[in-house]
Amino acid sequence: MRDSWKLIALGALALALIAVFMTIDGSGNWDYILPRRSKKILAILLTGTAISVSTVVFQTLTNNKILTPTLIGLDSMYVLLQTAIVFLFGSATLTSMAKNVQFALAVGMMVLFAGLLYKFLFNREGNHLYFLLLVGIICGTFFSSISSFMQMLLDPNDFLIVQDKMFASFNNMNTDVLILSIVLVLLVLLYFYRDFKYLDVMALGKEHAVNLGVPHGRITKRLLVAVALLVAVSTALVGPVTFLGLLVSNVAYRLMSTFRHKVVIAGTVLISIVALVGGQLIVERVFTFSTTLSVILNFVGGIYFLYLLLKESKSS
Repeated sequence: MRDSWKLIALGALALALIAVFMTIDGSGNWDYILPRRSKKILAILLTGTAISVSTVVFQTLTNNKILTPTLIGLDSMYVLLQTAIVFLFGSATLTSMAKNVQFALAVGMMVLFAGLLYKFLFNREGNHLYFLLLVGIICGTFFSSISSFMQMLLDPNDFLIVQDKMFASFNNMNTDVLILSIVLVLLVLLYFYRDFKYLDVMALGKEHAVNLGVPHGRITKRLLVAVALLVAVSTALVGPVTFLGLLVSNVAYRLMSTFRHKVVIAGTVLISIVALVGGQLIVERVFTFSTTLSVILNFVGGIYFLYLLLKESKSS
């Protein structure tokens, strides 16, 4: 019952922040303001849901609360793709390319990379999930190195175009891309829902899950596909937000008194929405767009990640 009240309080806080975001400094220009802010709110709700669900599921599969899906290198692949387009064809190609084409290309490349990673590594014997993490980290570092090398050779004006793609942004959202993202995320969640019942058992570990009759290997593969799709869609829509999932999931674990996934995921989604809407308000009203939301979230999330590492080292 306490968790129900906590979820209600988080929901009320999220609705209050959304109401403030939609109406602050309206000045009566509602026909212009409401449609633009509504698109931002929809993007925030979509991104918060996708990142929250994918992070909690990924942490359950790896049985580790300080890991995130970004470790398999999807964020680095996204930045590499944007950098390569500007490096090879010029910034005019990227800026003139239709948002729908950019979105489809980014999602396609990230899902293809994740699919190839899963295919090759899950054909191996042994503990392939941690081997997947290791290879993902190596690939992410490799992609980041190539991106940095190409960025050093870019013209400063071209580099500014690439730099805009390196940070998450909820401004100037293309409605067609937003609708497509919502449809894709809903389809992934529907696909994932049938396996939702296994998560509480899988959190006990592979051996216990297998002993209790869970087809662990098959469910793991399906859930990893869903995780990759959710991360790819959210990254292609707004850009990389590295530490958001780590931050909100661990806050939810500590706030909720149960480890049942339907409660934890609901709390994580609501905390994510509060963080994104509140952070966007700070970016727009306090910093007047002099920084980006992802910079704030990565700064706070990075500090929290170091805290978790130090806490784990002390407890061990």
